[in-house]
Amino acid sequence: MTTDPRDGTFRPDAAVSPQRLDRAVKTFRPAMSWGEARDLITRGKVTVNGVRATDPARPVDAACEITIAVAAPRIHKGPLVPPFPKDRVLHQDRHVIVVDKPAGLPSVPWEDDPDALDRRLQELLGHPVQVVHRLDRDTTGAIMFALTQDAFAHLEHQLRLHTVHRRYLAIAHGDVKAQTIRSHIADNRGDGLRGSVHNARVGKEAVTHVEPVEPLRGATLVSCRLETGRTHQIRIHLAEQGHMLLGERGYIREHKGEAIAAPRILLHANELGFQHPTTGEQLRFVSPLPQDMEEMLASLR
Repeated sequence: MTTDPRDGTFRPDAAVSPQRLDRAVKTFRPAMSWGEARDLITRGKVTVNGVRATDPARPVDAACEITIAVAAPRIHKGPLVPPFPKDRVLHQDRHVIVVDKPAGLPSVPWEDDPDALDRRLQELLGHPVQVVHRLDRDTTGAIMFALTQDAFAHLEHQLRLHTVHRRYLAIAHGDVKAQTIRSHIADNRGDGLRGSVHNARVGKEAVTHVEPVEPLRGATLVSCRLETGRTHQIRIHLAEQGHMLLGERGYIREHKGEAIAAPRILLHANELGFQHPTTGEQLRFVSPLPQDMEEMLASLR
């Protein structure tokens, strides 16, 4: 079997024991990103005491022997591990399901990776689901999937009309002021990177309404309401204003000064509201802040 520079066997530092498995892997290989460390774990590339471990939050201590083997086969057969927990289902009927997405889980498969939210929901329900909108791998919070073609068409139409209510909470660097950010975002702004462009014919309109929620040391907890839903819209808009999100790894061009360390991009889909595709009822769901964001807020207050 070929080896990879990330391969190796180690034991966690006894001074910080116990700790999460992803933190132990990241500490062993500092050049690795948090997302990469979690990917290796969820794809079955990491074993603890000789047994494959797929939960990044699993606690490990100095007595554990951890092995990284990047060339190990991925998990493709059998049930997805771990299965999507039922207590994260916010709403379910015959037409739509709304769930509280955890960090580290893509909305849809990336390349040939079967470990994605839509696959897990299909396993949970025994029924195909259709992606209506997406959240980035690191982003947590409320997300909806359609269970019928009619529901999908109705929900997608609401998105096009900008009538779906989407409110995000994020922790951004600096003193963020209330503002509405409007731009046209293109996949290539001219230098091979996604971002805002001046030519409206090249980019797609993107509108983000930003409100500060709480000032912090070196950062601000902000509320972002989406009027449009372009890929990485909030991350791009705030970064281009000089307010890069904590944990950001891609949109770092305009950031000045030292970055506050964070285990992931601290962005959370806090509220989701839409008209039910068959009953017409206005539904609204709230996902509380995840523990890692609560801990970061506490450390910055």
